[in-house]
Amino acid sequence: MTAPALTIVPANEASCEALQAVFGTRGEAATCQCQRYKLRPRESFGSFPAEERGFRLRQQTDCGNPGSSRTSGLVAYLNGEPVGWCAVEPRPAYTGLLRVYRVPWEGRAEDKTDDSVWAVTCVFTRAGFRRQGISRALVRAAIDHARRHGARGLEGYPMIRQPGQEIAWGEIHVGSRSVFADAGFTEVSHPTPRRVVMRIDPRPAGS
Repeated sequence: MTAPALTIVPANEASCEALQAVFGTRGEAATCQCQRYKLRPRESFGSFPAEERGFRLRQQTDCGNPGSSRTSGLVAYLNGEPVGWCAVEPRPAYTGLLRVYRVPWEGRAEDKTDDSVWAVTCVFTRAGFRRQGISRALVRAAIDHARRHGARGLEGYPMIRQPGQEIAWGEIHVGSRSVFADAGFTEVSHPTPRRVVMRIDPRPAGS
C-alpha cells in the first residue's frame, strides 16, 4: 500500500469549499471560523453571527484566488481531501491578540506593532484525520511560509498537554507544546501553568 500523500498550500490556493470543509458545519471550529484573535475593538463573539465570521475568514484567506499575494493561513490535504488548517500571519494582524489576550505579552518587553514577527494562533485537524502528524506538518509548513515572507521571528502560544490527556478544542486549537518543540521552536516564556510562548527564527542561517 502507498503512504498517504499530505500536501499543504497557502489558503488562497485552496477553494473556499475546501476551506469550509476543514471547519465543517457544526462544532466549535465551525462556530469560530478562526475569528477569536481577529476581534475588532468593541466586538465580541456574540456581536456578529457565524455567517459573518465565515465571510471574514474567506476575505482574510482570499480563498480561491491562487494569484493573490496575501492570505491568512495554510490548508492541508490528505490524498486530496482537505483535512487541516493553520492560521499564520504577521502578529499585528491579530487585533484581538494585541488587545485582549495577555499570554503573548506576560513578562516580555515586546513591540506589539512589529510586523516582522509572525504568529501561529490556530492549528486544527478535522475529526477522523487526527493523530496522523498533520498538525506537526502544518507547523513546519508555517515556518517555511513565514520565511518566504521575510519574517524574522515566528511565535506560537501552545497548551501543555500531558501524555494521554484530552483537552477541549476550545483550548487545544492553539496547538500543543510538543508539536512546536518537534518543529524546532523553543520556549521563551511560561505565562500560565498550562500555556507557553514558543518562538523560532525562520530565516536561513547567515541571512
